[in-house]
Amino acid sequence: MTVKTLYLMRHGETRFNQLHRIQGASDSPLTAAGVKQAQQARAFIQEVTFDHAYSSTQERASDTLEIVTAGQMPYHRLKGLKEYDFGVFEGQSEQLNPKIVGKNGYGDFFVQFGGESADQVARRMAQTITAIMNQEDHQQVLIVSHGGAIFSFARLYFDAVKILGQGFKNLSTLIFTFDTDTQTFTYQQVLTLASLPTSAD
Repeated sequence: MTVKTLYLMRHGETRFNQLHRIQGASDSPLTAAGVKQAQQARAFIQEVTFDHAYSSTQERASDTLEIVTAGQMPYHRLKGLKEYDFGVFEGQSEQLNPKIVGKNGYGDFFVQFGGESADQVARRMAQTITAIMNQEDHQQVLIVSHGGAIFSFARLYFDAVKILGQGFKNLSTLIFTFDTDTQTFTYQQVLTLASLPTSAD
């Protein structure tokens, strides 16, 4: 049995986050606050020696990874790690989002509007991340992705709504172990910026 470790991190605050707009397949740059969050999040991983790093192909995720690692680590960008596609809801006010109900999140709601279902997002995330973790030389892996996509993946392995609440804040990081024999991810803990000690200055 080989047990590996996955750090699954959400990107920093973006302009659309700041404006409370729906961003999924669309992209939006990090704000100054988002850059600062990513710099602070280095504290999560400064004691960890990662052998590989990945991000989604979206700018907000790859920029976050580069800041968190201080540009000192090569990484790969993968489309399978992209955010939920919200169809015609992209760029609209977050007030138009339906409420998340139960384990299945948004369910099939966005499919009728040209977007993805919760199951589709969870499947592609699980397939992509499992393929990453199955590579022989991948023992401790950092992945930067997106709130909706990570939440969809997490719901496959634990009660994400109960443990994480209704959302997954910027730069929050889920830690999982991955058993190569059983092909199972096991949730360990969540790290958040709020859990970091505050500085004296």
